Amino acid sequence: MFNFFKKNKKEESTPIEKKNLYAPCNGRVVPVTEVADPVFSQKMMGDGYAVIPEDGAIYSPVEGKILSVFPTKHAIGIQMEDGLEILIHMGLDTVEMNGKPFETHVAEGDTVTADTKVATCDLAALAEAGKDNAMVVVITNMDKVKEYELTAEGTVSARQVVGTVLHK
Repeated sequence: MFNFFKKNKKEESTPIEKKNLYAPCNGRVVPVTEVADPVFSQKMMGDGYAVIPEDGAIYSPVEGKILSVFPTKHAIGIQMEDGLEILIHMGLDTVEMNGKPFETHVAEGDTVTADTKVATCDLAALAEAGKDNAMVVVITNMDKVKEYELTAEGTVSARQVVGTVLHK
């Protein structure tokens, strides 16, 4: 009659909400466009941010599931619950170091939160090798992103919210 007891279809569907992005380490957050590697700065891999680290404790930048730990330990792929894929790339041009300055603490299939320490990076070894130590976080499937925003600037603490992302 007046549809008082019928549920609205929009109410039945799960609302899409912004998900937090976290600082993977203590340091200074910068937009990905300021990373000293054109693959990242020109957003060829996706949009995101980097933290110039003060120490080598690296935490998950999102809540999700580990998709891959690169054999060279310099990068970790994470899939968020909503399907967005995040890459944390530790340092620039570090693949050629064959994992020496990195110790990973997660494996494929592990569930992670911002409190999960995913890796430890020997920053002194990176410096000795002349490598940039930026901890880069990018959303690799931007075609599924409705909105991305970096909300923090300057000095941040590991596990601090630094931005948000909204799935389409």
